[in-house]
Amino acid sequence: MNIKEQINTYLQSLPAQKRIDMQALHKLILQIKPACKLWFLDGKDESGKTVSNPSIGYGFQHLKYADGKTREFYQIGISANTTGITVYIMGIDDKKYLVETYGKKIGKATVTSYCIKLKALKDINMNVLEEAIRFGIERTE
Repeated sequence: MNIKEQINTYLQSLPAQKRIDMQALHKLILQIKPACKLWFLDGKDESGKTVSNPSIGYGFQHLKYADGKTREFYQIGISANTTGITVYIMGIDDKKYLVETYGKKIGKATVTSYCIKLKALKDINMNVLEEAIRFGIERTE
């Protein structure tokens, strides 16, 4: 199965409302960055053990770790979980930026140094989420 098929299979496996919200996010990110590299992480480690929720990634960057090592990873990611949806905005050096810039105006969501956790899209200001996603992409280009 190719990555697009894996993504579609994953989205179809979600409960109805979560699927609708995840599909809307998928569409939004592809409108912002239409020719981006797509990623699908199934949440399993090398031995097949589940270590995280599956996630869809968009774009490409080199993450740099404190020890100087780098690895290829996505710029933006989305993942459904038991309580809602998480939007990952990777590669931002200033760990307070997302919280200070978007935390108070995004609506019913928890904003941390690199992610926005929400229960449903109806609970948040989509324009603010789009602005945060665009910032993350521009920051890591």
